[in-house]
Amino acid sequence: MAETFVVRRAEFSIEDPWAIPPQAGSVRLRSAIDAAPPRLSTALAAYFDYDYLTLVFSGADDHSVATHLAHDAPLYEEDVVEMFLAPRTAAEYFEIEVNLLGTTFDARIESPEGVRSTMRADRGWDCKRLFAGVRKVSESSGIMTVETVVRVPFDALSAAMPRSGESWRGNFFRIDRHPNLGDEYLAWQPTMKTPADFHVTAAFGTLRFEG
Repeated sequence: MAETFVVRRAEFSIEDPWAIPPQAGSVRLRSAIDAAPPRLSTALAAYFDYDYLTLVFSGADDHSVATHLAHDAPLYEEDVVEMFLAPRTAAEYFEIEVNLLGTTFDARIESPEGVRSTMRADRGWDCKRLFAGVRKVSESSGIMTVETVVRVPFDALSAAMPRSGESWRGNFFRIDRHPNLGDEYLAWQPTMKTPADFHVTAAFGTLRFEG
C-alpha cells in the first residue's frame, strides 16, 4: 500500500539552503526493486513555503560518479537523485533530476497507462526558477555524506501553493553507481520492477501538505 509523506509549511533559509526546519517531515529510501535496506543510507526531508516545495536529500556515498555538466544531459547514467511530482493526476507528472555536480534535468511526463512503454516525455519543458545545490558535508573511512537541496517553484508546475490538507502524488529516487560493488536503485515507494524502472505510477505515494 502506498504511503503518505506529510509535508509541512516552514521557512527557507537563504543563509543555509541545506538547513532542515524542525517541523519538516523525513523519509528514507529503500531498494526500488525489492524494498530491501540499501547498502548506503539515503534520507529525504521536505517542506514548503508560499512559492516553493523544498526537498533535501542526504546520502552516504563511497564512490562519486558525475561528469555531466549540460542541462538535460542523461544524468541517470551516473549518480543522481530524482523526484516525480504529480500535482493533479498521476497521468501527468514532472520529472526533475540533480547530479552530484548540481546539473539538472527536467521533463514533463504524460503517462495515461502509468507505464514506461506508453509514456510520453516532453524534454522541452523547463522548470523555471528551479534551484539546486549540492555539498559534501563530512567524510570518514572513505564514506562521505552528500546533501542535495532542490527548490521546485509551484508556478513552474502550473500549481499554486497547496492548501492545508491538499494532496499530490509522487515518488523520489536515487541512483548510486559503483564500478566494483554494483549499482543501487533506491526509491521512497519501491516500484518492485526488475530491471529497475522508476516510471510506475501505481507505486506513487501521497504527499499531503499541512500548515
